[in-house]
Amino acid sequence: MRPLVALGCGTLFGAGLTLSGMTDPARVLGFLDVLGSWDPTLAFVMAAALALSLPAVQWVRRHPRPLLDSQYFVPEQTRIDAKLLLGAVLFGVGWGIAGLCPGPALASLAAGVPEVLLFVVAMAVGMALRHLQERRSADARVAGFRVLSQQ
Repeated sequence: MRPLVALGCGTLFGAGLTLSGMTDPARVLGFLDVLGSWDPTLAFVMAAALALSLPAVQWVRRHPRPLLDSQYFVPEQTRIDAKLLLGAVLFGVGWGIAGLCPGPALASLAAGVPEVLLFVVAMAVGMALRHLQERRSADARVAGFRVLSQQ
């Protein structure tokens, strides 16, 4: 059941992005162009998403576990650190340059636009490199602990 719910949620999200025009990089860049021909559509989409999310958040607060799992999965780290800030800056710069972020880019893959495919491939490579770097850091910490504990 969980994969079907995930597929339904992803399909609904992609359809919402497409219907609202958020898969069009020009619309997003128009929102970021506050001194030029500003397009407020993204602000309305964000406001609608927040309004629709509020009841779900209230429901989560009143229930000890989700309907289709034994627990909620929330981020373990809540501290703002340099890695989070660097990631946010890279995300924002990439969004400002390309006019795409991960959700709309994935939804736009169906259109077959080469630039979108290039964006998604670059995003996947960046994620893989970051994962590899994180694994190497964890392995180095474990190896360092082994060396220290053997002395």
